[in-house]
Amino acid sequence: MRNVLIILSVLLAHQAYSCSSDGVEGIMPENDMQIPVGAKNANTMTKERFNEIIDKVEDVYAPIVKEKRARLRFKRKWKSNTVNASAQQFWRFWTINMYGGLARHPDVTDDGFALVVCHELGHHLGGTPSRSWASNEGQSDYFASLKCFRKVFGGDDNMAIIAEMEVDDLAKEKCEASWSNQEDAALCIRAAMAGKSLAKLLGRGAKVDFDTPDPKVVESTYNRHPEGQCRLDTYFQGSLCEVDKDEDVSEDDFLVGTCNRSTGHTVGVRPLCWYKPKTEE
Repeated sequence: MRNVLIILSVLLAHQAYSCSSDGVEGIMPENDMQIPVGAKNANTMTKERFNEIIDKVEDVYAPIVKEKRARLRFKRKWKSNTVNASAQQFWRFWTINMYGGLARHPDVTDDGFALVVCHELGHHLGGTPSRSWASNEGQSDYFASLKCFRKVFGGDDNMAIIAEMEVDDLAKEKCEASWSNQEDAALCIRAAMAGKSLAKLLGRGAKVDFDTPDPKVVESTYNRHPEGQCRLDTYFQGSLCEVDKDEDVSEDDFLVGTCNRSTGHTVGVRPLCWYKPKTEE
């Protein structure tokens, strides 16, 4: 009997959510927004595009998760009105719950939705800082633009894509300063604009912009949801970081695979509005 209880306790320890399964605490805090299929205020997202974006992330990351002896599963809740997303681990099953209400939100572009998928994946793979099994909210944001978005969309014709977009001048300037290769700069711009799309939603009506970074400096790393501007800053810095997208982050070493002040980086670093550098940094 004692052995059974021990096994159950281990399993339950892994049956945890980063962001709750019902979307109450997801990529954004509890909210009462509901956007059903066919809503007049919905964007142009279709079920086919919803699945196509998730497929693209899954194609890249399912083999990576398999190498870690786990299985990546997406629950595609297109008909759900919920404006949120969540991640879950149960033993070797790593689940990401994507809700149609968020995909249909008028502030969320296709790339913004892709960044949400990458954020939820970041809870599984984003490294430290973390809580329990999951990378915290800020680190999952950072991973989304630093690694996932680049890895998934790096093969696209990003110069042609951004040519059709309304691009922020400051984002363009800083991306071109960080990346000498035009395709890399275009991918940076695309990720930055995806971050702005998403931060508009996460800011819940508060203005967010590239030229108004959050001045807050935390006394200790904040694990929950940063403010919208702080989250935009994080997405932007992740897109600017020059560290290779294929250099994995670490579950226990905050320097690995990331840009850090202690290693001489002045851009691409995790913002101080949620992240408290270790004493070594």
